[in-house]
Amino acid sequence: MSMLPSADHVAYAVVHSDPPDVFIAESAEVLTRIIALEVVARSAPSDFRDPQRASVIRTALLEEEWTAALAEWIEQTGTPVDAYPDEHIWTEQDLDEERFALELRVTPLFRDSEAGAD
Repeated sequence: MSMLPSADHVAYAVVHSDPPDVFIAESAEVLTRIIALEVVARSAPSDFRDPQRASVIRTALLEEEWTAALAEWIEQTGTPVDAYPDEHIWTEQDLDEERFALELRVTPLFRDSEAGAD
């Protein structure tokens, strides 16, 4: 049973905490909701530089303003988040061994070598 969506794209985010957290979702919409729930909403106000700003984050979450909530959370925690809303899922069909071997030899690393023999 495959755990990946049937689509050929996913959305993912890296929360640069210690250790980093990675979230993978079937769409940008799902990704923003999961980050709102699993990252932003699970933070205690005492985690913020200014705990009084928790009300701004709460309001943004309740109004489903995910970007505003996340931006304020990043500002308050100093924790960067990189989000990639539409990334291709590479499959064996996309890059089988034969295609890989062919494409490898035409990359910049191999251009100056004699058939990759260096």
